[in-house]
Amino acid sequence: MSYIAPELQKKFDSLSDDLQKEILSRNVKLYTLNDLIRCLEDIVRGK
Repeated sequence: MSYIAPELQKKFDSLSDDLQKEILSRNVKLYTLNDLIRCLEDIVRGK
């Protein structure tokens, strides 16, 4: 189950619905902005 830290919620909510669904499907834990950026980079790379 994915986790989005409350501090990142506004940034997460600003992403498209498709990106949000993709992030949540990866069962990641995002505590910092760097965690979110790393996850987005993985998506772009196709990982």
